[in-house]
This record gives sequence, C-alpha cells and structure tokens, in this order.
Amino acid sequence: MTMGNDTKNIAVIDYGAGNIGSVVNALVKLGYRPNVTGSVSAIFNADAVFLPGVGAAADTMENLSASGIDESVRKLVELKKPLFAICVGLQVLLDSTEEGGEHKCLGIIPGRVYRLPAGLKIPHMGWNQVKQVHKHPIFTGIPDNTNFYFVHSYYARPRDSNVVAGITEYGLEFCSMIIKDNLFATQFHPEKSGELGLRMYSNFLKYAV
Repeated sequence: MTMGNDTKNIAVIDYGAGNIGSVVNALVKLGYRPNVTGSVSAIFNADAVFLPGVGAAADTMENLSASGIDESVRKLVELKKPLFAICVGLQVLLDSTEEGGEHKCLGIIPGRVYRLPAGLKIPHMGWNQVKQVHKHPIFTGIPDNTNFYFVHSYYARPRDSNVVAGITEYGLEFCSMIIKDNLFATQFHPEKSGELGLRMYSNFLKYAV
C-alpha cells in the first residue's frame, strides 16, 4: 500500500518510546518519510503528528514533561492540529492513571486510567475486536469488529462517552479508540495490525492532512 505522499511533513514524537521504529516503518510502507523528532518547533511545523507509547504512563509523562513536549501536545490538541496517539499515548491524554500509584497525565481528555480486572491474563496481549461506536472516515475500508493487536495492562475510561470511537471486550468493555476533532488515539497498535492497521494510518493522514 503506497501513497507516494513523501512531501507531507509527518512528525513522530521521540521521547524514548519503544515502538517508534515500528510506527516509522508503517509510515514508510505508506509512502511517507516521517521525521522522528523531539523538537517542539518541528512538531508544530508538521502536517500531522504521531505520539507513540509503550511501557508505563508515569514514565511516559516524566519523559514528555522533561522535554517540554507535554505542553506541545496540549497545544496541538487545542489548535486542532492532526495528532494520532498510540497505546500509552492514548492513556496519557487523560487526567490521571492509577498505574504505579496515582499519577497526573496530560488532562486533555477528562477521565482516568484503570488496571484491567483481576483474574484476567495480564497484560492483555494479542488480537481482539474493535467495535466501531461512531461512523467516521478513519474507518473507511475497515469492517466493524476488525481485529487489531493489543499489548496493555491498563485501560482508559473517558468521562465523555462522545469521544469514545471504539470499544473492545476483555473482562469488561473498555474504550479502545478515542476521536475528538483532529485528535485520534488507539489503545491497540495499528502499526502491528497488518494491512487494516496500515489502512487506519492511511485514512488518518488522508483525512487530517
């Protein structure tokens, strides 16, 4: 799947997240030449921005804050610039997380991050269905209840159900995708989800850029 849109300025935020390489590889497969950067000015000058995430939300927040990228991400959303956040990138959008004790997050999406229920195999790892809650161009060519790849132990619970675009069941029904204006965020990893994961990134870039 090649789009030939390498002239578009796509930024992948570099704050030490472990899945940056796989996100970059996915975008290269789509015909883009993403700029991996921790520069605030480069992030703001991009046509679209990706916020990857792997590991603990508290560590992610510490790294984002140390580099000043936390305020940049808040400003991107405030200005409705195209932003796609992945996995822990979704979780840190909320007010707080209970992971490793109570920790403040970016406070962009009102709500909290909770641990998956006891008695389940943790982390929730592997393929699971995403039920599409709202119709949106991001889902073009992606059937409802498509399987995407997950790796996580915590889940987001936004207070406003209107921002919940996808839900998944694993011991409980949880928010697996958020859409608000030009902010898109997935608990799953599109870059590890085959052709339909790539299609979601492609749809985002077509829609947002």
